Amino acid sequence: MKLTVLGCYGPYPAAGGACSGYLLEEDGYRLLIDCGSGVLSRLQRHLKPWELEAVVLSHLHFDHTADLMVMRYALDYARMKGLFPEALPLYSPPETASELQRLLYKELFEPVAIGAAESLQIGPFHFTFMEAVHALPCLAMRVETERGVLVYSGDTEYFDGLIDLAAGADLFLCEANFQEADMAASPANHLSAAQAARLAARAGVKRLLLTHLHPERRPAISLEEAQELYAGAEMAREGESYTVGE
Repeated sequence: MKLTVLGCYGPYPAAGGACSGYLLEEDGYRLLIDCGSGVLSRLQRHLKPWELEAVVLSHLHFDHTADLMVMRYALDYARMKGLFPEALPLYSPPETASELQRLLYKELFEPVAIGAAESLQIGPFHFTFMEAVHALPCLAMRVETERGVLVYSGDTEYFDGLIDLAAGADLFLCEANFQEADMAASPANHLSAAQAARLAARAGVKRLLLTHLHPERRPAISLEEAQELYAGAEMAREGESYTVGE
């Protein structure tokens, strides 16, 4: 499985950066997880949006969905040119299905509701979902193929269920929006880098990538705090591709 980080910031991008967006590829099948600000431009370095097989959304906050609003126009162009005869499957949590109405421009997306504790096969990728702890319904996800296992936290506070979801994963892509200096105020909705590392260590994952980085917080501090608990922690790098498993 190949993972390409198209964007790794939240809740807004750093200068020249992009919000959450992750391209998964295996056996010629291309799937996008989340599509925040700046992701569409980055995606086109690899393929045209109408060449995607599916989009999976962790949740419907704009830093994970904003570029779908302009992707609609690219899909509409491709349809007019005969390049995109069918709608693009768009998987998202069912509790926020009403929010999808703004995306359903000219029926270019085919919405599919997914729920916590649900399993789903999309091409070569087997998804298992778990409800995260966030302001909107949000799904953490485990993605398995014959070659590897990726776990993506989505946006979430700390909860022990993530340990089970991530257990033994080849790569844990985990949000790390906060630093330890923030935690005294008991902030909601997100993890600190240290919390992400604690989860990774307890889950016994093989590799940890920190993502959903706040553009105003120094990455070196987040990395240092994570590496105190998980020595191999890394910062997700935009434009970088990672091999998941064999």
